[in-house]
Amino acid sequence: MKFLEHELAYRQAMHAQVTRREALAKMGAGIGSIGLASMFGGNALATDINPANPLAPKAPHFAPKAKRLIQLFMPGGPSQVDTFDYKPMIAKHAGKRPDSVNRKSLRNTKMGLMPSPFGFKQYGECGKWVSDIFPEVAKCVDDITFIHSMHTDIPEHAGGILMTNLGALQPNRPSLGSWLTYGLGAETENLPGFVAMSPRAQPRGKLANWGNAFLPGAYAGSYVNIQNMKADAVIRDLKNSNLSRKEQRKQADLLTQINKLHLERLEQDQNLEAGIQAMEMAFRMQFSVPEVFDISKESAETQKLYGESEFAKGCLIARRLVEEGVRVVQLSHSIDGYDIAWDTGHGDIEGGHAKLAKACDQGIAALLKDLEGRGLLDETLVVWGGEFGRTNYSQGKIGPTNFGRDHHPRCFSLWMAGGGIKPGTSFGKTDDYGYNIVDQAGTPLSPHKHKYDENAVHVHDLQATILHLLGFDHERLTYHHAGRDFRLTDVHGHVIHDLLA
Repeated sequence: MKFLEHELAYRQAMHAQVTRREALAKMGAGIGSIGLASMFGGNALATDINPANPLAPKAPHFAPKAKRLIQLFMPGGPSQVDTFDYKPMIAKHAGKRPDSVNRKSLRNTKMGLMPSPFGFKQYGECGKWVSDIFPEVAKCVDDITFIHSMHTDIPEHAGGILMTNLGALQPNRPSLGSWLTYGLGAETENLPGFVAMSPRAQPRGKLANWGNAFLPGAYAGSYVNIQNMKADAVIRDLKNSNLSRKEQRKQADLLTQINKLHLERLEQDQNLEAGIQAMEMAFRMQFSVPEVFDISKESAETQKLYGESEFAKGCLIARRLVEEGVRVVQLSHSIDGYDIAWDTGHGDIEGGHAKLAKACDQGIAALLKDLEGRGLLDETLVVWGGEFGRTNYSQGKIGPTNFGRDHHPRCFSLWMAGGGIKPGTSFGKTDDYGYNIVDQAGTPLSPHKHKYDENAVHVHDLQATILHLLGFDHERLTYHHAGRDFRLTDVHGHVIHDLLA
């Protein structure tokens, strides 16, 4: 402590000389502050950025329909024809390969149409057909918009997951959550603006899925493994067991003063400013994180509503986080420590999908009901889905131990609820067998064109729509790096206005 005090005195003495920044400030009514603001990327939102706090709330491009995002990510590829895209014609033509499915690569194999092992029923006023493995989510269909014409360019997990979360195949691009935090800031000073969670296993790609890449460090997501539900241990090394809160505050204040003096002399040092913010955030998080992650504070009725699974507890924490002002929450599903849990579909659709759905169904439905009951759903966008879908045909000859489907990027299902979407509807169509996206006339659309037409939703279109719902033009939310302006959607994407309320 004495060392820090001596260091501060030394820095203050050195700072007695008039700096270039001070001279500029005196001459130009604060012109010198431009240098500090530019450290946070003098881009589309520079005028809204508070140099003292990069996570301060910022105004988007236009009035948003949602203020926050909860992404319920299902890595591994849930099967659309076994969950939310009901296709009774598959059972009628089981074992066959209609012309629309008769790809050249399949003609000399024994693979044919494989009926879903699950029943489907209609629910809600909208009459949506939902698989029996999602009975609780099925009760919420009138609050949900289902998208059946999702498609992606990537048929492989690692690349598909990166495309979903980063809009690119390179793991050195900012994640969706980081872009939103960069654009909006946070609504709290005591918690990160972006929190990523999963029970046991991180989704394939790990850090990249919530990373900031070349955006300033303040916009990176903070990862939490919710398998460890001890409220004071969800983030490693958060507590200081040797110093009291008062002593930590004194040390943090001294270090901040020293660093700010140093920063003013350097005039531009993004890493130093990020370090100052990280230290201050770490101090505040010691006391706010255990509080928000302590679900024992919830009523017995609320805990019963969500259920006992790890994913269900993650859903409850997600609600607590957004309620406290966290801007983006990404909750990834994993089970038994598997990082692409829904990939059990290769050989065990019946057992694997049923187990996975049971682990998340109640928690997801509870989250939607709880958000609505607290008046938060209208301002919170909830997105459920994986990186691609599953084939309608069997991966191998159907047998007692071989009842699986392969990867299918040509079409898959995803749903959205809450902030600004049109509830109780379904968008986009697939053919009678759930193999190709079709237009309104039922004509299959070419999967080789990046943009199918207005009836199809590419991953970049979904990202553009999410940004739009939170108040951003996806072409204007940019960051200048390495000689060019980068954006989440790269040079692609268009907003799907038919999804909006």
